[in-house]
Amino acid sequence: MQFYLGTHRPNWLELLDVPLFVSHRTLSPRKRMPVARCDWALDSGGFSELSMYGEWRTTLPEYVEAVDRYQQIGGLEWAAPQDWMCEPFILEKTGLSVREHQERTVQNYLDLRDRGPFVPVLQGWAISDYIACCDLYDEAGVDLTTAERVGIGSVCRRQGTSEIGTLIKVLHDAGISCHGFGVKTEGLLLAGRYLKSADSMAWSFTARRDWPLPGCSHKSCANCSRYALKWRRQLLAHRDQLELEVAA
Repeated sequence: MQFYLGTHRPNWLELLDVPLFVSHRTLSPRKRMPVARCDWALDSGGFSELSMYGEWRTTLPEYVEAVDRYQQIGGLEWAAPQDWMCEPFILEKTGLSVREHQERTVQNYLDLRDRGPFVPVLQGWAISDYIACCDLYDEAGVDLTTAERVGIGSVCRRQGTSEIGTLIKVLHDAGISCHGFGVKTEGLLLAGRYLKSADSMAWSFTARRDWPLPGCSHKSCANCSRYALKWRRQLLAHRDQLELEVAA
């Protein structure tokens, strides 16, 4: 499994040599693009945009233009589309149904797929919703089993439940190469062996409640690359140990 370390510090692209997950919302204000020394993937910032406004205010042409600009950074492997999350409070904000969010997510991918390195994303809430979303892609002529990776949305707040492990396994067994958005330790334990890739910024939330690392002068390591890299090493070691136990 490829693991992308989430960061809201775009300058880490030219400082670190581990795969990073960077948001359009943090990159878009920059006049000068960094020069990447690592592989990375782009988050569209949809969760923030929908939770704040209840709609996408970034237009499709604006997003396409931005992603084209980000190509000059180098190392961009793929970009998330402008998908529509299905958490209940997001649905409350938009006033739309799960089905409407799914239809908009699929249509956005159809509009974007030939205009940059965009990947399809499955959205839903119940497992049956994700299966229905697969059907929407199939009806649109998109074979998800041939996609290099397929993002699985609206899971980051439910990773302590067995349902997440079941969902990812069902999709994996159907031949879909899954990327887990916002995977935490619990989610990795339940579903890591079924994921092609995953990203997480959980280290930053953990750091806010933790003491700064020895040698760090800041009050919190919530923006600290040393802390992030240490957290990443521990997470991947935990994953490797789990895989060994499963194999045994």
